[in-house]
Amino acid sequence: MRFAFSKLFYALLAVGLVPLSLSWNRPVLRWLALAYDLVLLAVAIFDGWNSKLPGRVRIERHFGGRFAVGAETEVRIEVANHMPRDLSLVVKDEYPPQLKLAGAREARLHVEAQTSSSLAYGLTPPKRGRFEFGLIAVRFLSRWRLVWKQARVGEPIGVKVYPNMRRAREAELKALGARSFVAARRKSQWRGEGRDFESLRDYVRGDEMRHISWTATARRGKLVTRQYQMERDQTILIALDAGRLMTARIENETKLDSAVHAALALMSAAARAGDNAGLLVFGRKIKAFLPPKRGAEHLDAALEALYAIEPEMIEPSYSRAFEFISANSRRRALVVVITDLVDEEGSRELLSSLKLLRPRHLPLVVTIADRDLKAVVREPPEDVREMFTQSVAEEIIHLREAALRLVESQGGLALDVTAAVLAPKLLETYLRVKERGLL
Repeated sequence: MRFAFSKLFYALLAVGLVPLSLSWNRPVLRWLALAYDLVLLAVAIFDGWNSKLPGRVRIERHFGGRFAVGAETEVRIEVANHMPRDLSLVVKDEYPPQLKLAGAREARLHVEAQTSSSLAYGLTPPKRGRFEFGLIAVRFLSRWRLVWKQARVGEPIGVKVYPNMRRAREAELKALGARSFVAARRKSQWRGEGRDFESLRDYVRGDEMRHISWTATARRGKLVTRQYQMERDQTILIALDAGRLMTARIENETKLDSAVHAALALMSAAARAGDNAGLLVFGRKIKAFLPPKRGAEHLDAALEALYAIEPEMIEPSYSRAFEFISANSRRRALVVVITDLVDEEGSRELLSSLKLLRPRHLPLVVTIADRDLKAVVREPPEDVREMFTQSVAEEIIHLREAALRLVESQGGLALDVTAAVLAPKLLETYLRVKERGLL
């Protein structure tokens, strides 16, 4: 500012508008420069104080869809200028810092009159839950264009991050293959050994004797086999353990996260097969319960029930969960218990509580291993450290296998898998149960 005043002063001096004697009076020049600066500062303060973001400028935040774990979602800041003049401003969004940012959340926009412009960036949530967006920061030129003024617009908003349904459906497709599309498009039933009669066909070597229709055989003079279709409208109830062992992390997620996506894949597959699927989440107490149903709305309800569920550092109560199932599910169901077992105490409570489900229901106990323990003990140890590691692994394998054998001895089913193959193995087991008519 002082440099500009000096240039103005010498220009006036050159045309004779300022006395030459004044040019040698440096204290006067300093006071004139100071006065000029103060006046300019006062005018700038007044301009900034009286300038506000015009009411005819609308700034809003929009989301490209529902947030899901591991999926990028677009966030768009829309600036609509309904004024008769152009507008220049800087926009910066306040996003949840826990989410991974893709792109720039700040941009300088020039919005012409009666038009709109936008800033877009992407966010990828690393986990389920609820996250908070703050206000939108805006910088704009004052009315006399002397200063930039900052304002905060909009309102803080919370968003829910749901389990990734696409991941669940990919697991379903991987496990069931083309049969998943057949069930969805044609609503035909997979053939198995269910109780619903479908048709007769000629006997083929390997068919079970109990499926031979002796009356049809007598009429045709050759062996005839009955074919059955898998029953529809059966009941699947998924019980998710949200206790201490489900807090263990495998790569970037907990065991409960893997169980959640496997449960959603099973619910989707059950709906396509014409079955009703329910959901129970339990720790020491019942955390959530959805009665068995099917349909898109039911899957949305499951997503709503699961988005904020977190495992707790306490042992689960299997007896309380199974008592709840017995009281609220009178119809025979495949009860899928997704949990984990390490020590004898936890196994003992689970095994003693299974009697609450039998014989009305068919329990399927699914345990999630931290890693492929059998691969750990497959090769001979090379040093003392590996020897101790293999000893611990062998002990855990022995305890898990013993517990799962006891589950099977009580009339239930057992499945021990790693988190990487949990969903496909669970769906394959569900399909096998239906094919064999175990329900």
